[in-house]
Amino acid sequence: MSEQVKLPLGKLLIQKGVISEDQLRIALIEQRQNNELLGKLLVTLGFVTEATVREALSENLNQQSADLSSLVVDAISLKLIPKETAKRYRVFPIVYERDKDNLILAMADTSNIVALDQISAMLVKGITITPLLANESDISRAIDQYYGFELSIDGILLEIETGEVNYQSLGTVSDEYSQPMVRLIDALLADAVQNSASDIHFEPEQSFLRIRYRIDGILRQIRSLHKSYWPAMAVRLKVISNMNIAETRAPQDGRISIKFSGRQIDFRASAQPTTHGENFVLRVLDRQKGIVPLEALGLAETELNLLKLMIARPDGVILVTGPTGSGKTTTLYSILNHINTESVNIMTLEDPVEYPMNMIRQTSVNESAKMGFADGIRSMMRQDPDIILVGEIRDKETAEMAFSAAMTGHQVYSTLHTNSAIGSASRLLDIGILPDIMAGNIIGIIAQRLVRKLCPHCRQAGPADAIERRLLGLAADAPEVRIYRAVGCDRCSHHGYKGRMAIIELLKMTPELDELMARRATSRELKKAAAAGGFLSLVDDGVRRVREGLTTLEEVGRVVDLTGRLS
Repeated sequence: MSEQVKLPLGKLLIQKGVISEDQLRIALIEQRQNNELLGKLLVTLGFVTEATVREALSENLNQQSADLSSLVVDAISLKLIPKETAKRYRVFPIVYERDKDNLILAMADTSNIVALDQISAMLVKGITITPLLANESDISRAIDQYYGFELSIDGILLEIETGEVNYQSLGTVSDEYSQPMVRLIDALLADAVQNSASDIHFEPEQSFLRIRYRIDGILRQIRSLHKSYWPAMAVRLKVISNMNIAETRAPQDGRISIKFSGRQIDFRASAQPTTHGENFVLRVLDRQKGIVPLEALGLAETELNLLKLMIARPDGVILVTGPTGSGKTTTLYSILNHINTESVNIMTLEDPVEYPMNMIRQTSVNESAKMGFADGIRSMMRQDPDIILVGEIRDKETAEMAFSAAMTGHQVYSTLHTNSAIGSASRLLDIGILPDIMAGNIIGIIAQRLVRKLCPHCRQAGPADAIERRLLGLAADAPEVRIYRAVGCDRCSHHGYKGRMAIIELLKMTPELDELMARRATSRELKKAAAAGGFLSLVDDGVRRVREGLTTLEEVGRVVDLTGRLS
């Protein structure tokens, strides 16, 4: 059997139909200018994903690849390779197979003979190395996560207190020496990203500074620092957020963009004057987590098909409702990502643009440049759009422009602050939209909340008691049902929950619902008609997730009202 001919990466990706000749040409021009690896540039330009490059390279080199996203760390293998060596050669020890005396090593470049020789020389004699191909950003993230990142924060704090340079903390943030306050802020931001925080709160009190992370929707206190640290920290945060450092009495907004572990993380910054100084809140905007496939939203199969049916309609309005922080933006981006092809022109108007997406024309609202939502829609209509995303319907003018766009053959997506899908009708009436304009122009309404997922490692199953059976909608003579409860272990920081998921209700508009809406029917009438058509509420979806063992009744009850099921 003849040896397989190895193609250059660009040619291989063209052969697979992943990129075009034009895209390869652009990447090669960038490569000549920046002298970087072609695969890395193709990812940076947004033409391919890291996983696609990794798979293509492993196939071309006839070599296995490693996915580090679901890694179970091996403590012994970490001791074999020091952190500095791992960072220098872009490698990560996955597992040490004692019986074979073999170390499985994730590498960004498996053909780097120098790195393999140096690492072999460091290891105990007799240990062999099996290299596996992995994404460079995954390796950087794994190094930061598993080599004890939090130690660097303590080292920097000690350095600020004593004035002695802590050299151990230097390598974690930058290779060269920089101001300890600069490294402290960088380390705190990186630590928040490592812990999957969605927000970071810096809260000055009378005698100390409280730092809290919002993880899985719940605030957790992480550290308390002496108040003397805060002035310098606040100035550093303002500098990197492009805020005015001299202004301390007025609220300010800013944005931070930093590269951690080989990937770009954005933060939306907000400073608010309080009695004890400026309060800072940073919203973490992680692009990798911002867009999930439609199938990963966790909808039941019938609901997923219903959503796809709603998206397929060429014109009309689709609304996503829910309170702040309920994942509305993620759902909208997932829908846009699903329909994003070369054959359609998708334009968005947001406040501000949270997650940059390829091929989609994204615009930030700018009130100072007279570019509000209503003016923005008016301007976008002259750009030949097929699909329009309006960040939020806040007032009558924006709502009228959105419905006007839908009535002229465009598909319009937007968000609305209401408690439920049914409640959107009365909210739009309150804004000032006429009921006969709503009828026939709304495709459907999605309402959602985020609930914490049970930690799969420590959850415990037990029989449902009498009240729980009623909440689950079980008849008195129904057989026994076992549901899971939160316990807590090291993997979930003893909270019993790890990660979040959406509970969603989908209301697809029907001719009957349109008619009821046109004659200003009450929410009760709309709910009755929707239920007759098989509508499942947020409570029903939450109960489904409880029965699947993914969350608890307590957690569902925290975000939606379950008391109606007891009456």
